[in-house]
Amino acid sequence: MASNLEKYEKDLEKLVSKGDCLHLSIFKECGLDEQSDLGESLQEELPNFRFEYQTWYSEALAVIKQLIPHRENDFIELYKKPKNRREMTAENYSIEDCLQTISVTQGSKTIVDAKAAIPRFQQQVAILTSAQSRFESSLFDMEQLLRADLFDSELEAAEELNKKGFVRGAGAIAGVVLEGHLKEVCKNHAIQVRKKNPTINDLAELLKNNATIDIPIWRKIQHLADLRNLCDHKKESEPKKQDVSDLIKGVSEIIKNLF
Repeated sequence: MASNLEKYEKDLEKLVSKGDCLHLSIFKECGLDEQSDLGESLQEELPNFRFEYQTWYSEALAVIKQLIPHRENDFIELYKKPKNRREMTAENYSIEDCLQTISVTQGSKTIVDAKAAIPRFQQQVAILTSAQSRFESSLFDMEQLLRADLFDSELEAAEELNKKGFVRGAGAIAGVVLEGHLKEVCKNHAIQVRKKNPTINDLAELLKNNATIDIPIWRKIQHLADLRNLCDHKKESEPKKQDVSDLIKGVSEIIKNLF
């Protein structure tokens, strides 16, 4: 089975490739001939820049935040309209302007239009491409990716235990994975955990109070904590296989979407 590191590397390759296609499409939509060496069939398959850029931007920004956070502001600034812009020029025209089909004309002469966004998008693709080198660099911090692999393995073990009827043990393992991941999220966001042995609810409360998670996610984690407690402590009601299956599934979603 492919490791998380391999999956992330392949996903990044796809994202960079999508950026290259969007680069060709913005040239085409601006009436330029950058794509002239492509066959007609391939030109027809190019994505619509204005329709598909936002999805690419969101995914690329998430990658940059994780791998090269020092370039996050650069990436965002290439997209956003400059603050306090008094007049629009080719130097301050943004990708956001392009998506809104904004242009400036003087009589029959075009002063600035979507063509001015092309260099900015090229820089965004270059920033994203530079993130690929982090997978090859000896300085790349592997701790988080290796921990994700470990958590995946533990959840797989929990699933097997649950299938074989070891419900409490399976739930306990899933709970430990969730607790460990929430501690790591607090660390990533420089949130100080004062308690020596914080519970899942303690960690979720810290993340909510520091605006790292919203109310729906906080409530979801609370529910998962309740399911974990049902497995950890002897109570009148016994945990059911479905309870633990829901716990494992919920923990898997949290560790894949909350960093």
